[in-house]
Amino acid sequence: MATWLAASVRRCLLWSVLFVGSALAQPAPLTPSAPAPMLASTWPQPAPALDNFLFSEKLDGVRARWDGRQLTTRGGNRIAVPPGFTDGWPAQVMDGELWLGRGQFDAVSALVRGHDPQDPRWQQVALWVFDLPTDTGRFEQRYQHLQRLVANSRSHHLRLVQQQPLADSAALQAWLDAVVQGGGEGLIAHHRYARHVPGRSALLFKIKPWRDAEALVIAHTAGRGKYSGMLGALQVRDDQGRVFAIGSGLSDAQRRAPPAIGSRITYRYTERTVHGLPRFPRLLRIRADEPAPPRP
Repeated sequence: MATWLAASVRRCLLWSVLFVGSALAQPAPLTPSAPAPMLASTWPQPAPALDNFLFSEKLDGVRARWDGRQLTTRGGNRIAVPPGFTDGWPAQVMDGELWLGRGQFDAVSALVRGHDPQDPRWQQVALWVFDLPTDTGRFEQRYQHLQRLVANSRSHHLRLVQQQPLADSAALQAWLDAVVQGGGEGLIAHHRYARHVPGRSALLFKIKPWRDAEALVIAHTAGRGKYSGMLGALQVRDDQGRVFAIGSGLSDAQRRAPPAIGSRITYRYTERTVHGLPRFPRLLRIRADEPAPPRP
């Protein structure tokens, strides 16, 4: 009897260990407080009815998520911000862009990657919020909710991306031209009745005078002539496996110290060939907006 009881206990302990180990080995489910970001599609042609949309400027900042306790990047890495930076922020999950102003992507990206909350440039940075990922309402309802949250926070570092309707295509083109001529990237169109969905959305659009995409740097081509001894072009591969070169849009500093092989870049182009390759690709930015690991 004692032998049988001891064996039973051992079997129970073994099954318990296996069960717990199996549970721990499973990936953690995505919690309701952390849905994946919603991504914009390209503005279609012919354009949809404008009265179904609210429009805003597309900010060239670093995408960031406030989960109610801390800021993280689009990739989920914690962003080290100064003490007091998030004081007064609401408990709701908010999606936005850390932004310093037009043409300042590289500066804010360096701040995020630098992992130095004492850097004085943080005092000029704000999280410009544009959505509430866990709010189940339509976009125009989420926007009204955001207006109240930002107003109540009274925080210098929390700002609202203003949304507005546009009367017609002429008004849309005029605003787009003004933004681009002023150094901005373009506009964003949110469908009024869209729910927040993770991944690429068919009801959220980016409007630019050019198209853009991302690619992986796979090789460097040596420069010639005035670029002798420097980078001539980047060899890149896009997410569909297409390989091509980008030799435009690179500064002299980037030609002397080019983006590392394995890094991701954003490029712009006018259209695609029948083979899917971009016409007139031009480097827009290096997608280096993840923070470095904290120093020991």
